[in-house]
Amino acid sequence: MKKRIISIGNLHIGGDYPVRVESMLKVPLSAHQACREQINTLHKAGCELIRVAFPTLELEPYLRDLVDFSPVPLMADIHFNYKLAVAAIRAGCPSVRLNPGNMGTSKELDQVVELAKERKVVIRIGANSGSLNREYLEKAEGDLSLALVLAVEEQLQLLLSRDFYNLILSSKSTSIGDSLRSNYLLSRKYGDFPFHIGITEAGPGMQGIVKSTCGLSLLLSQNIGDTLRVSLTNSPEREVETGFEILRSLGLRHHGPEIISCPTCGRKRVDVRAVIDELSPLLKSLPDGFRFAVMGCEVNGPREAKGADLGIAGTQKGLVIFRNGQVIADGDREDMKTLLKKIISEIISQEHIN
Repeated sequence: MKKRIISIGNLHIGGDYPVRVESMLKVPLSAHQACREQINTLHKAGCELIRVAFPTLELEPYLRDLVDFSPVPLMADIHFNYKLAVAAIRAGCPSVRLNPGNMGTSKELDQVVELAKERKVVIRIGANSGSLNREYLEKAEGDLSLALVLAVEEQLQLLLSRDFYNLILSSKSTSIGDSLRSNYLLSRKYGDFPFHIGITEAGPGMQGIVKSTCGLSLLLSQNIGDTLRVSLTNSPEREVETGFEILRSLGLRHHGPEIISCPTCGRKRVDVRAVIDELSPLLKSLPDGFRFAVMGCEVNGPREAKGADLGIAGTQKGLVIFRNGQVIADGDREDMKTLLKKIISEIISQEHIN
């Protein structure tokens, strides 16, 4: 089934476009300078869509300023008040996230939809297990994944009945199983619409990363997902970095270089972690998809990392540098690091020329 293509500013979602990585500001709109700083940090990390909580009309000037300031498209997060949706659209927000069912009366929802049509604004709708109305659980006889589907379908019909199709659908749960099943059921019926995916409230640090990776990988392997957010109790740029790493590991996107490194063992002749940290500023500048290897010894060196575009490995004498599995230089540690930095700089310069 061919996906619809929707556009949030210059960001295209759906169709044959890549899965987009998004995040959310974790500071309130009232903390104006902090919002600007976080937007800049997210932009540097590669974030492609930023959601912003917009809880009161008094904050509209701050939202309007961020829309003008941000190099990344914004999505206003709206709850329970159609006036907030109207204000966000009038402030220039190219997308809003809302529940059409809690936007007030039918006429008030009409106002939101008509303005969104006029401004070509994308509306993201969906359900979240943490805020699911009890009536859906009762209708689904306690089946959470089915209750999520019912909630999304009701929202969807409210907009389709108004001939509004500039939509993104979303169904999220903290349960991987419920997220997978609800999205699978929805995609079978409404798979022509773009889907936003995520495992909500995944948790902090390693726990949240592992849980999100498992859930998102299962969804993406079923060809479900056109945008994603890794919901971590961490900095938003960590969410973005994790999202891109998930897509890289699945072969869906290549954002920045890929670092291949051995886990190290008693054979290691070089501190792999220290070498990576030392070269990190240069490595970040390598082109998208470039594979760089750091291996601890000659056993794991060129042979196991022969698929790398460029690499370095420890030896009894110091280090070797290899390209595509072939050793191109060897010698003591300091000389090889200097040469490697020169080679990387040349690669980066050539990339800029191209």
